[in-house]
Amino acid sequence: MKNSTINKKEIDKFSKMAEEWWDPNGKFKPLHKFNPIRISYIKDNIIKTLKLEDKQKPLKKIKILDIGCGGGLLSEPMSRLGAEVTGIDASNQNVKIAKLHSKKNNLNIKYFCSSPENFKTKTKFDVILNMEIIEHVEDIDFFLESCSVLLKKNGIMFVATLNKTLKSYVFAIVGAEYILRWLPIGTHEWEKFVTPNTLIKKLKKNNCVIDKLDGVKFNILTDKWILSSDKSINYIAKFIKN
Repeated sequence: MKNSTINKKEIDKFSKMAEEWWDPNGKFKPLHKFNPIRISYIKDNIIKTLKLEDKQKPLKKIKILDIGCGGGLLSEPMSRLGAEVTGIDASNQNVKIAKLHSKKNNLNIKYFCSSPENFKTKTKFDVILNMEIIEHVEDIDFFLESCSVLLKKNGIMFVATLNKTLKSYVFAIVGAEYILRWLPIGTHEWEKFVTPNTLIKKLKKNNCVIDKLDGVKFNILTDKWILSSDKSINYIAKFIKN
């Protein structure tokens, strides 16, 4: 019997904050600040890898699965770029908010309350987004295996997460949660952070090979997130399925 990837404590935690997903000054403020760099990184890498040429809707007809989509902060921009977006989240509350918001904005996004291992679909996706989710799941190996099954051959998987270093503990937990109060206390558990090497090994077992690895850091002077060679706290990786 396979495990479940659903961590009930984590689901409850995010469900309680679900109403705040679209408030740029609410509990998800850090994610709103993080969004521009995520969007451009994903868009540019998809265009480059899949050699897309549509200027108006650069991601036209690209099938994207946003796993742990929350309130749709990433699903919506991807849809606006022309992609056919499906979002799944294990929190029913998150999915309700996402559906409501996309309807209000006349976006055709399919949202489902599901974890990857329970998601019943015949579709194999061109792109899978695992952004800020793997540090919140119950069984990371099973989670990545379940995600890989949903990705088509030569498809792209993006993973953004936190490195397991002393620096990430100091900055992402002590700094961001306790001192700066950017995030609610208890948002992250350092034990669940994953080093890039560990992630690369785990995904290799599922036929997904690392193609690009970048650090992401917050520039206090410009109040923006930027790409960096420093991967010691936040990093974003792009994998291609063999």
